[in-house]
Amino acid sequence: MRKSGFLLAALLPVAAMAQPAPAPKLIVAISVDQLSSDLFDEYRGQFRGGLARLAQGTLFRNGYQAHAASETCPGHSTILTGAHPSRNGIIANTWFDLNAARSDKAIYCAEDERVAGSSSSSYTVSPVHLKVPTLGELMKARNPASRTVAVAGKDRAAVMMTGQRPDQRWYWNGKTFATDLKTAPVPVSVSAANQAVAALVAAPGEPLASPPFCTARARSVAVGETSVGNGKLGRAAGDARAFRATPAFDGMALALGARLIDELRLGRGAVTDLIAIGLSATDYVGHSFGTKGEEMCLQLHSLDRDLGDFLRLLDSRGLDYAVMLTSDHGGDDLPERLRLSGVAEAARSLPELEPAALGKRLGAELKLAGPVLVGASANGDVYFDATLKPADLRRARSAALAAYRAHPQVEAVFTSDQLARTALPTTPPDRGTLAERARASFDPARSGDLVVLLKRHITPIAVPGKGYVATHGSPWDYDRRVPIIFWRPGAVANMRAEAVETVDIMPTLAAMLSLPIDQAKVDGKCLTNVSGIICPPR
Repeated sequence: MRKSGFLLAALLPVAAMAQPAPAPKLIVAISVDQLSSDLFDEYRGQFRGGLARLAQGTLFRNGYQAHAASETCPGHSTILTGAHPSRNGIIANTWFDLNAARSDKAIYCAEDERVAGSSSSSYTVSPVHLKVPTLGELMKARNPASRTVAVAGKDRAAVMMTGQRPDQRWYWNGKTFATDLKTAPVPVSVSAANQAVAALVAAPGEPLASPPFCTARARSVAVGETSVGNGKLGRAAGDARAFRATPAFDGMALALGARLIDELRLGRGAVTDLIAIGLSATDYVGHSFGTKGEEMCLQLHSLDRDLGDFLRLLDSRGLDYAVMLTSDHGGDDLPERLRLSGVAEAARSLPELEPAALGKRLGAELKLAGPVLVGASANGDVYFDATLKPADLRRARSAALAAYRAHPQVEAVFTSDQLARTALPTTPPDRGTLAERARASFDPARSGDLVVLLKRHITPIAVPGKGYVATHGSPWDYDRRVPIIFWRPGAVANMRAEAVETVDIMPTLAAMLSLPIDQAKVDGKCLTNVSGIICPPR
């Protein structure tokens, strides 16, 4: 009689049971800012380089940033901590502390506002707000010989993926690669990279040659006083801001990452090292041109090529390495193009929804002095003026809730009391309620008194400005659903459709390293049936 698979496994000797693959000597953790699963799915058939190669590993098409605040800082904070923003404290790119001892009450997620002279726009970079350890910190706690390095196009990406006391951390500060680690020696690689990128920015960026599948996506769309959709990502000499929205920005980060791997001899020691690489150009292209035009096509085409070059370089060094690739969030296309494609509800948020405008209106109606409401956007956290007297605060809260709930562009508004009473989500991330998504972003010490969620395809940019025409930050799947890939040389393709979360990445990589973690201190779980990884019993 044929024995069941379970019984057969029980009769096998221990040596014949599944064994984990040996830990790699180098983990390369890559975040592609604003790489949604929608984009990955759309272009996958065109990939021929690094993204095509990585897709031959274990690819989770339905990875999720499970929280509502789908922004860069919260998204990166989940990737290598295994913790939702509600646990790790990074609830937004910027929040407000109305009791802060400075005139600027906005708090940037990666600043230390205690430093004299720091502000949310001119700040001292720091991981002080991240409340939990990263994978690199846990690796170093087990064996101090493990090294952690970060290279990124944004400081918040580098900081949130490496946390406290990495060995090296470098990020673009608008002019050069900089670090917040004042005692770390400056590698020769960084000095050389800064010289090279200065020369690159100083020269004009020539328009890129467009392959046929990108030319087919070229269509001019009017946005205010400009148009987007058929650009070739060229730029004027010396325009560092435009440089960020070109493939060369990611190429620069990958080149520095490769140089640091060589110079620091990462992956060549007795224990595993980690390098976190934050690639930011896709985000800047998405903000500047949207997600559906020729510009985004050129960006992804180039990213695929550059990642292929990077992986081939690692191969040439004979390194035993593993790659994890994901994203901090997705992004929605600009509403003007969405409407042309039949998304009738797509629109820009109305200026009257901005906290300053609504607060001014409520103040006039209720005869209250002061701003009444404080916030950075029509979408997300809103705070009540801390100087309001208790009776006035009650009136303001009632009036604000009524105004938001009656507004045709608002899907939901939650009070801090409501969210504090809401259980953390335990359902799959594709099925959680809006309240649960908002709860996963909620920290009672940092979140707003209200959390406002706009309806689908309402872009919280009332008037396009400073080159930004599209954005993200909503609780909807186009902003939350991202690819999650685990790959090692020789991996067997394993396409997975189940809904998983970015907080699952850290426990899965920890299992790859046979690194024990305290499950009570993380929100994610080890993902099963990932090649070479045996999850510990729960």
